[in-house]
Amino acid sequence: MNLTTLELGVNQFTGYLPENICRSGLLQYFSVNNNHFIGRVPQFLKNCTSLVRVHMNGNQLVGDISKDFGVYRNLQFIDLSHNYFHGKISSNWGQCPKLGTLQMSGNNITGGIPLDIGNWTQLHVLDLSLNHILGAIPKELGKLTSLEKLWLNGNQLSSALPLEFESLANLKFLDVSSNKLTDPIPHILGNLPKLYNLNLSHNNFSGGIPKPLMSLIHLSVLDLSCNSLSGEIPSEIIKMQSLEDLNLSHNCLSGFIPTAFEQMHGLLHVDVSYNELQGPIPNSKAFVQAPMEDLEGNKGLCGNGRGLRPCKHISKRSHKGVLVVIFPIVGSLLFLLAFFGILLVLQRRKKDLQSKESNKDNGGLLSVLTFDGRKMYEEIEKATEGFNDIYCIGNGGCGVVYKANLPFGEIVAVKKLNPQPDGDQKIIQKQFLNEIRALTEIRHRNIVKLHGYCSHIRHSLLVYEYLECGSMRTIMENEEAAKELDWRKRLNIVKGVAHALSYMHHDCSPPIIHRDIKSSNILIDSQHEAHVSDFGTAKLLELNSSNWTSFAGTYGYIAPELAYTMKVSEKCDVYSFGVLSLEVIKGKHPGDSIFSLSSPSTKENIHLNDVLDQRLPFPDGQILDDLVVVVNIATECLKADPQSRPTMLIISQVLSSKTSRS
Repeated sequence: MNLTTLELGVNQFTGYLPENICRSGLLQYFSVNNNHFIGRVPQFLKNCTSLVRVHMNGNQLVGDISKDFGVYRNLQFIDLSHNYFHGKISSNWGQCPKLGTLQMSGNNITGGIPLDIGNWTQLHVLDLSLNHILGAIPKELGKLTSLEKLWLNGNQLSSALPLEFESLANLKFLDVSSNKLTDPIPHILGNLPKLYNLNLSHNNFSGGIPKPLMSLIHLSVLDLSCNSLSGEIPSEIIKMQSLEDLNLSHNCLSGFIPTAFEQMHGLLHVDVSYNELQGPIPNSKAFVQAPMEDLEGNKGLCGNGRGLRPCKHISKRSHKGVLVVIFPIVGSLLFLLAFFGILLVLQRRKKDLQSKESNKDNGGLLSVLTFDGRKMYEEIEKATEGFNDIYCIGNGGCGVVYKANLPFGEIVAVKKLNPQPDGDQKIIQKQFLNEIRALTEIRHRNIVKLHGYCSHIRHSLLVYEYLECGSMRTIMENEEAAKELDWRKRLNIVKGVAHALSYMHHDCSPPIIHRDIKSSNILIDSQHEAHVSDFGTAKLLELNSSNWTSFAGTYGYIAPELAYTMKVSEKCDVYSFGVLSLEVIKGKHPGDSIFSLSSPSTKENIHLNDVLDQRLPFPDGQILDDLVVVVNIATECLKADPQSRPTMLIISQVLSSKTSRS
């Protein structure tokens, strides 16, 4: 049999890869990507030197990456991504003289990047992302002058970016996010003229944004988020006229946002949240139409953006006149302020005493964030007609949720905790305080917002933003609503939950473990964005602590290790996320199929058609590929061994980089 081509990609094939298909020594093109193949790589692959292009990505194959593959004189392309390969990167790949693309993303590869990688000068594309690679990025990478795309994200690389990267003049795509890289961002990155996508996020970079970076006039995407960058945003950013997507969030940037952005008409999306920026936002479409989440967490931004207060303008001509008026009365004001300050202190003491007496009668009122506690309780009681059932929109084990239309136009969801027997009341009160503690510490676009709370002798209330579409579970149980939730919207929901959990696990200090991720705790807004809710059982992981806990969670979503240990970890949420992901695309809880999916060695593999909601048309094209990615991720999450499950950071990264934008 003179077989030269075997293409089996993007099907639902199961079982083991066929043996002896390279018996003739003529096999050149071998594609089995995006199936459900399991087991070790056949021995023939190591000795099949005729191979030119190999696609094995998106399966459940195992093996040692350094021992199960050989040296291929004609190999041009190989993709081994998203399998279970382990071991260290072999030097053999450098002996493949025609190899232009090497992709190993999403495996269990360990060790460091070999120093002789500098001899692999024929490489155009190198993807080592989402593994467990350690150590520094070797300076020898700078010798790969033909390199166009480089992914090193989602590893454990440390130290600084090598200055030798300056030699990568043909580099167009660089992603080193989610590592442990330190030091200032090197200026030499500004010497990469063809770079159009640069992601340095989720590292430990410090210092300012280097001005030479602004020389990257072809850059379309720049992500510097989640670092320790300081100083001002350079006005030289106006040079980057090709920039479409800019993320500077979660840094320590200060000062005013440059008005230069107003002349960057191609900028579509910008995120400057959680810095120390102040003053007016630029009159740019990207800023004015940015979601509130992309601007919040700063000192004092103002302008026409969503959720911002208007700016107060004073014309330059009036500055001199204002100063002339101000100076003569400054002395008088200081005197009056001191006088009234004393009166205010005395009055406040009197009010505090009165308030304490009043609280003894009412049972105590507490408030946080945007509402006054006492007034809030009165308005909610009035808006719900004394918590009448006609306003009920949900009912859970510890409370009832009401929809309340407050007088000032705000629609909120109010959770009223149920009264319990004395013994259980302590548990409910603990959950009440736990949710307050969790939600006042965090803020993310995919986490429900807590507007306020109220602790009263009769009721304890939690007041949230109101999300129009209700819970994911409610939608799935309604035939018409489920049909309206098409594949793209469902993929967006899975991504949203992943981003929220990644933020909780990796960006909060201490990390927050939800412990009850399920479809009824995922709320959907009018734009079909997912919001994680119900933090009553959430736990903050304290460093250097055992983190043992009482039982929490819901049957069908709970990680199996919690049957024999009460030690909580973030991998409990990862397991629940895997169940939820399958539920979102299946349209119902996956049930017993969880057990077959969670075993990589089982011969009973579930076809893609078995995990898709039959109420929707069968997907095709890019949507089908994206759903395959989600199923593969969910399978990884359901592994019995917690340490074998990926982190939510890796999952979030995979969904962002390997699926299409919604």
